[in-house]
Amino acid sequence: MEPMGAVVTMDALQSGLGPIRADTYLPADPADVLWGRLPCAADSAVLTIDSGTEVTIDTISHEGIMEDQGRDPRAFFGGFGVADVLDDAARLAASGYDRAGGGPHVISGPIHVSGARQGDLLRMTVLETLPRVPYGIISNRHGRGALPGEYPESGDLVSVFAAVDGDHGTMPRVFGGAHDVRFELHPFLGIMGVAVAGNERPHSVPPGAHGGNIDINMLTVGASLYLPVQVDGALAYVGDPHFAQGDGEVALTAMEASLRATIRFEVVAHEDAVTEFGELVGPLAETQEFLIPTGMNEDLDIAMQDCVRAAIALLRARYGMDAAHAYAYLSAATDFNISQVVDLVKGVHARIRKADFA
Repeated sequence: MEPMGAVVTMDALQSGLGPIRADTYLPADPADVLWGRLPCAADSAVLTIDSGTEVTIDTISHEGIMEDQGRDPRAFFGGFGVADVLDDAARLAASGYDRAGGGPHVISGPIHVSGARQGDLLRMTVLETLPRVPYGIISNRHGRGALPGEYPESGDLVSVFAAVDGDHGTMPRVFGGAHDVRFELHPFLGIMGVAVAGNERPHSVPPGAHGGNIDINMLTVGASLYLPVQVDGALAYVGDPHFAQGDGEVALTAMEASLRATIRFEVVAHEDAVTEFGELVGPLAETQEFLIPTGMNEDLDIAMQDCVRAAIALLRARYGMDAAHAYAYLSAATDFNISQVVDLVKGVHARIRKADFA
C-alpha cells in the first residue's frame, strides 16, 4: 500500500474506534506504555512481530496530562472550551503512574521485531499519521527552551492552544485573541527509537544513538528512520506526536497532539546495511528526496561537526566519494538544519539530495 497522510478537523479518535490501517494494532493502554522513560534490554515487549509487519499505534501527547497542567486533561482542555478529550489520556493521567523523575513523554512499546540482532539496522517507515484530536498545545516552561532566562515572562508555564483547520493549525496572536495565525501542519513522531543495552531505562528527553527524542520534522508520511540495533529484537517504540514543528523547536515544545500512526518495521541485515550506508553509529533518516544523517551533542557546535562527519562517511560508503570531494560537495549543495535545541542533547540533521547522484 502506498503511504497516505491527511490532517482534517474531526472528533476525538478514541482507542479502538475509527480507521485502523494495519492488521496489527497497539492501543495506548497504561499497561502498554512507559511514561518518562525509554525501553532498555531488561524490558519485556508488549508486542512481537515479524520483520516487514505494519503496526497501527495509538500515541498520547504529554500536553494536558502533566503535573504542572493539573494531570487532568478533561479539566485542562475544558479550560480552552474543549469537551472531546481522549479517554486513554485521561486514564493514564488518573492511573497514579509514577514517572520517577523521568521526562514528560508517553512511549508506546516496546515492540520486539523477530530476527533483529545487534549490528543490524531497524528501518521504521511512516505509512500514515492520523490526528486523534483537532487541537494541540505549544508550551514553554520555566528554565527550558532556547531562551530559558527570558521566557516565560511570568510564571512557570505558558500553554498556547492551537486548533486544527483542515491542513493548517491556527492560534491567536495574543492571549484571549482570535485564532488568526495560520501555519501548515506536517504530523510526525518526535520519538522513534530502539532499546538501549543494559537494565537502566534512559530518560525520555535527550536523544542519542538509540534515536529517541530526535524531533526531526522531516519524518512525515513516506519517510524512514534507520537505527543501529542495540539489543536482540530491537525493542522499538514511538511517542511524542506532533502536528507541526519548526526546526529548532525553540519554545520547548511545538504543536503537540496525539496521533494514530502506522509504522512498518523492517530488519536490515548488517552486511546489507554496511553496503548501503556504511557503519552507522546513530540515526539516519531517508525521504524520497533526501538522505538525512544526524549529529547530536549537548554542544551545538559538536553536534554540527558530528553531523558533517556522518554525512562524509555516508557519501563515501554509498557513492564512493573520497573524503575531500564529499566535504566539498556538502559545503556546496547540502543544507544542515538544527533539529532542536531544547532536549538537553541538541540535534543537527543534513539534507543530502539523492537526485544529485542519480
